[in-house]
Amino acid sequence: MINVTIIEDDKDIRESLAILLNGTQEFSCISSYVNCEAAIKNIEVDTPDVILMDINLPGMSGIEGTKIIKEKLPDVEIIMLTISENEQDVFNSLCAGACGFLKKNTPPLKLIESIREAVNGGAPMSMEIARLIVNSFRKETHTSKLTSRETEILKKLCNGSSYKKIAAELFIDLNTVKFHIRNIYRKLEVNSKGEAIAKAMRENLA
Repeated sequence: MINVTIIEDDKDIRESLAILLNGTQEFSCISSYVNCEAAIKNIEVDTPDVILMDINLPGMSGIEGTKIIKEKLPDVEIIMLTISENEQDVFNSLCAGACGFLKKNTPPLKLIESIREAVNGGAPMSMEIARLIVNSFRKETHTSKLTSRETEILKKLCNGSSYKKIAAELFIDLNTVKFHIRNIYRKLEVNSKGEAIAKAMRENLA
């Protein structure tokens, strides 16, 4: 069972997401909140696998909330849900610890698939957001400490591919992918997928 918490101030969206999750096999919406302050008080009791997080919330922003929640629950996967295509919002969300970034108009089946991707080590991105990240890479090319294989894996991670998908596409073992990912984190001095993608955006590494 994949347990999901929703943090969204729009009642209709919040309830629609809960209905979708509870109506999908192997998914359960275990809690929902209208703001980060309320979620943070209970999140260690809820212990969700995935959080769907709105960025523009009353009071504390979703980005600030993501940073605090990741400090409390380092293993939780947080997917930002937003109407924004602002590059700085994407960058700040990933730096805060989010693993993915989806538009609020993402089709239901794609949303479910994206949650599965996150649980399996992927970094799900809406097409518009992935294009934004790719374009940021193209602004300027810098050399990096990464090998060509590590750069290739980082690119696929930035495009939202899960570890299993990367292994299949590159015809390598899943453990080999994880080995490369660990090396990428060590070389970039980061601790999560989100931080790795954010650094790749900032320094045009992939």
